[in-house]
Amino acid sequence: MKVSPFAYYLDVVSRISRGRRPLRRGRSTGGDWTRDAVIYNMFVRTTAAFDHNGSGRLDLPLNSEGFRETGTFLKAIAMLPYIKRLGCTTVHLLPVTSIGHDGNKGTLGSPYAIRNPYELDENLSEPALGLDVKTEFKAFVEAAHWLGMRVVVEFVFRTAAKDSDWVKEHPEWVYWIRDEITVRGPGETNESKYGSPVFARDELTRIHRDIYEGRFGELIPPHAEHLTMFTLPPAPDAVEKVDGRYIGTLPDGRKVKVPGAFADWPPDDNQPPWGDVTYLRMYDHPDFNYIGYNTIRMYDSRLARPEYVTRPLWDRIVGIIPYYQRAFGIDGVMIDMGHALPKELKSEMVSKARSINPDFAFWDENFAVTQKSREEGYNIVVGYCWIDQQYPDRMKNLARDLAEKGFPIPFLATPETHNTPRAAARPGGVLYAKWAMVVNSFLPAVPFVHSGYELGERFPINTGLDFTDEELRLYSSERLPLFSEYAYNWASREEFTGWIKTVLGVRRRYADFIVDPRPESFRLLQDSSPSILAFARMSPRGHKKIAVISNMNFAGPETIAIPLETSRRRCLDLLTGRSLPVQNGTLVVRLQAGECWVTEY
Repeated sequence: MKVSPFAYYLDVVSRISRGRRPLRRGRSTGGDWTRDAVIYNMFVRTTAAFDHNGSGRLDLPLNSEGFRETGTFLKAIAMLPYIKRLGCTTVHLLPVTSIGHDGNKGTLGSPYAIRNPYELDENLSEPALGLDVKTEFKAFVEAAHWLGMRVVVEFVFRTAAKDSDWVKEHPEWVYWIRDEITVRGPGETNESKYGSPVFARDELTRIHRDIYEGRFGELIPPHAEHLTMFTLPPAPDAVEKVDGRYIGTLPDGRKVKVPGAFADWPPDDNQPPWGDVTYLRMYDHPDFNYIGYNTIRMYDSRLARPEYVTRPLWDRIVGIIPYYQRAFGIDGVMIDMGHALPKELKSEMVSKARSINPDFAFWDENFAVTQKSREEGYNIVVGYCWIDQQYPDRMKNLARDLAEKGFPIPFLATPETHNTPRAAARPGGVLYAKWAMVVNSFLPAVPFVHSGYELGERFPINTGLDFTDEELRLYSSERLPLFSEYAYNWASREEFTGWIKTVLGVRRRYADFIVDPRPESFRLLQDSSPSILAFARMSPRGHKKIAVISNMNFAGPETIAIPLETSRRRCLDLLTGRSLPVQNGTLVVRLQAGECWVTEY
């Protein structure tokens, strides 16, 4: 439909401002409002991308009419009413900070290659609007608040772009290797080339045992070939940009460069190298002047001592969140690779942010659902639901844990993130995606809608987790939306936005006990069929109860009898309105492939 873009955006902004309903802030909960949230995850550059002139491609950097066709904060503002109508209450943004260029993948580079965490990505502004990117972002947060939604922004504090502004300003904040060192290719084990340190099988066994048993005093260092690549940092005035990358000159005339990063754990991870980012040098100790598992995450106790802290770097990092709180009014942060930050640094960050806003939320990009994250000040972790959901036996185990012992901290209830395969690309396709939406909405967890999920998107944003070597070859980094232009098919015939609205609408009616994390609120129902997942959620003292009955067989129907302990003769499926017969307290159901029923009893 052809419209005047100026009239369209003005109408959206006007409607948001006319219906102004400021975000309700109740008593301070230290960020635990997260437990009640329904999250929509947005990668602005992709989520809000649109082929404005209908040319069949996204024109870069602008189209002939002066509009940016990749996503901008203006287009993201226009999406906020849609996100609210879905039933979401919180918007989670992937990084929106300025992007470096050295080692960039694809046409646009990764949002995780942060050039300066205190600056926004200029490509997220709409040139035709005539406003700077900071004003647009502030307007985005304000618009979300007017709609009663919160905004949480993802940050990376452990790494920086290889051409980060900090490299020139403070060369001592990063690591340096000799310029003549070449980078090891995929599958290579040549230790004379730079890459993740190579360890023998017996060394890997010992490393894993030492870490597991908490022996951090004498961790095995990388081999000499790796250690001798690294040098002392050059002076700031001896660093210059050559062909888009920083090159330093040491006092003896040797040329040095900033090395790329690699997966922090385990030491033999198969992830491709991260050629566009480098690790920040959190500690300064002459015996640990290298990038290795024991200097970037599993810190050797001889290194991680107060006297070796790179204090000016820590101070600069601690100041990032307060800057975004004061300048833009954000409500929380997701910390990428927070598990690799020194715990003392994280404690300073949490304390500083909550001294400004006691209700500020911290989210942990961590798959372990443990008390440790709670003790560090986090309100939620990513968890492992995204990987367990595709396996019926694992999903039953997750449900059993919820019923028997619960979890010490909420986790994301989602079948996908920006780093995983799309739910619709898993076995079962869109049936699986819709099934997951129902089940996740009634777990004592936090529903998470990764943008594009609701459209049945199959193409991944990134290939960071749970991809085979064959899939990694199929989805080259140059094609991935995390690094290049990409727009969703908003006219997809497989979209199920209506289904999401219905499911989240039902959840909202029972939210007071759906969010209750106590095991008493969660009961497993019939457990004899490997393909049926059935559980009940109950209010305190059992005054209200709902049953969630789902078929995890996406190839065919399943028939089963579910004891409900009810005197009712019929129950109503709250998702479809169908009446379900109950015989002697037992609901006999025939569920089609991937079908779910939710009923009060």
